[in-house]
Amino acid sequence: MVKVGKMKASNRVKEFRDNLMMSKAELARKANISVQTLNRIERGEVCRVDTQRKILEALNVKVEDKDKIFPQD
Repeated sequence: MVKVGKMKASNRVKEFRDNLMMSKAELARKANISVQTLNRIERGEVCRVDTQRKILEALNVKVEDKDKIFPQD
């Protein structure tokens, strides 16, 4: 059996959340995502564009500025 690794994508979600003094639960609630999903994203796992948009809105970041949180590698 071959184990497939999960794709990684660097992001600055935790940094922005910490700067706003926001808990994981609060951000997850505002973004309408689960805390487990937020944990995976903060660990650097890839997420859907729709999920990125929800997080940007919850952090009050314009979609045009998404590269500040989700930089393109």
